[in-house]
Amino acid sequence: MQYAPTDKIEMTYGQFPYIRGRRLRTSASMRNMVAEHHLKTADFIAPVFVMEGENKKLEIPSMPDYYRYTLDRLLDEVGELQEVGIRSVLIFAKVPDEKKDNKGTEALNPDGLMQRTVSAIKEEFPEILVMTDVAMDPYSSYGHDGIVKDGEILNDESVEVLAKMAVSHAEAGVDMVAPSDMMDGRIGAMRKALDEAGFKHTGIMAYSAKYASSYYGPFRDALDSAPGFGDKKTYQMDPRNVKEGIKEARLDEQEGADIVMVKPGLPYMDVIRAVKENVSVPVSVYNVSGEYAMIKAASAKGWLNEEEAMMEALVGFKRAGADLIATYFAKQASKLLNKQ
Repeated sequence: MQYAPTDKIEMTYGQFPYIRGRRLRTSASMRNMVAEHHLKTADFIAPVFVMEGENKKLEIPSMPDYYRYTLDRLLDEVGELQEVGIRSVLIFAKVPDEKKDNKGTEALNPDGLMQRTVSAIKEEFPEILVMTDVAMDPYSSYGHDGIVKDGEILNDESVEVLAKMAVSHAEAGVDMVAPSDMMDGRIGAMRKALDEAGFKHTGIMAYSAKYASSYYGPFRDALDSAPGFGDKKTYQMDPRNVKEGIKEARLDEQEGADIVMVKPGLPYMDVIRAVKENVSVPVSVYNVSGEYAMIKAASAKGWLNEEEAMMEALVGFKRAGADLIATYFAKQASKLLNKQ
């Protein structure tokens, strides 16, 4: 493009050496001033794992430096998260095998681990926004996200349980439920159930474009929730599809989702961007366990600088269009941001 010359300088702009991109990269202060995207601690949702027992903190072998906590120790961790500026946590409960069945009965227990955890965190840290995983696989004897009959994961019957689970979490005091199951119609059913139960202010963050991914392995170790047979490809999405992710996100928005999510993150940057351009609600991304484990493993081998790779991935999600990032790096990244 040709620019008109000024009265004082007769030259054509846009040609070297008058335009030098490097002038805006000369120092850290300059780069920070003109950066197009910025991370902040408020962007992060910190996933936390809770288990039964007392005074225990167990490292998850496939997720170095990440832990399952008993409720008493989890409260200490939430306090540390709050201290570094994190304001939202996403709770996952590890349920003992003896409490699992095909109907997700324990998921509806008002005195269950999830419900007790929500109440305890809200009582001690009222300013923390508490989100809960709403899915049947941690409670299922089959490890699937729905009721199983003759090898089929039933949709409508499972949605009924999931809606009741959402109400149970709301009764415990949750701020926002996060259904991760990928059953059809569950967002509308949850919104209706929550409203009818008097929880019209309880939000829904929908796992809208959740793909059948190989990156979930360490998470399943954390909760002992791997499917007992087959896989999850009849309800989680085909990694080859983008338009389907847009459709699912738009449907969830229409059914009442307050936030929509893309999961996993790094292999699906294009989906994040596509969803962002097609919905009006905030978009979150889940930087999943396999992505976390890869960076940790490569840095342990000396192949990557862990902090640099972590921050590059996180800012990449913002660049792709994510408003919020659920990540196991939340505390580590927040500490770095606080030093800047």
